[in-house]
Amino acid sequence: MAEPVLEIRNLNKSFGALKATDDVSLDLMPGEIHALIGPNGAGKTTLIHQIAGSLKPGSGTINFLGRDIGALGVSERTRLGLGRTFQISSLAPEFSALRNVMLAVQARQGSSFRFFRPVMRDATLTEPAMAALERVGLGDRARISAAELSHGERRQLEIAIALALGSKAFLLDEPMAGMGPEGSKTLTTFLDGLRREAPILLVEHDMDAVFALADRISVLVYGRVIATGTVEEIRRDPEVRRAYLGDQD
Repeated sequence: MAEPVLEIRNLNKSFGALKATDDVSLDLMPGEIHALIGPNGAGKTTLIHQIAGSLKPGSGTINFLGRDIGALGVSERTRLGLGRTFQISSLAPEFSALRNVMLAVQARQGSSFRFFRPVMRDATLTEPAMAALERVGLGDRARISAAELSHGERRQLEIAIALALGSKAFLLDEPMAGMGPEGSKTLTTFLDGLRREAPILLVEHDMDAVFALADRISVLVYGRVIATGTVEEIRRDPEVRRAYLGDQD
């Protein structure tokens, strides 16, 4: 049986009296999209912060590709291949879409900026960056600054950056946020193919996308996983329906 790419065991995080992560255990298997759903305030983004390394858990373990990464920072986890997109877009807004992705290519190559030749004519940077932009449907927006992109396009740009970094697993925090129906449909199709390159832990409120994409779903309520299962198992679970699916905003 295949080993998990990402394995979280008994993770806990409290902020004073508030238990934001309550003994959470879940895993991500090769080729899988594992969706994490739950009402606002359930602790989904707090959990993603802990997996990505921007927030230290109170207790528990996080293993990635068979290695305990609990002591590693964000950049070290990124270099290992843990790719993340953010609920609130985090890009260099003054740079073009192409330049943003070139920074990721450069980081993957382990090189510093090349002051002795024009970086925008450096094919070792521009070609893989353009390939990543083309893959997410932003090839014709390459020269546009990130600040001028729509909210949905910025989410696509973040995925292009994760691709350029050579990620071995993706943490996607509400990638459909700010997208219209057509944009969500296009991104759903793209993510469906992306799982063949690397598995995805997907936090998403768009339940149509979740049900279309997920191999498994974990439901988080008040920091605790109350159920994990297939789409049909989660649809039928009475506790899930009471806590979330039957009472959505």
